[in-house]
Amino acid sequence: MSGVSGGYGGGFALIVVLFILLIIVGASWWGW
Repeated sequence: MSGVSGGYGGGFALIVVLFILLIIVGASWWGW
């Protein structure tokens, strides 16, 4: 997977996944 679009897409997807995991973990910790 090479190219600017490919790298940007992969990075963006990774950020989204990490953000969702952060929300899930935070919610479980804070009792949401």
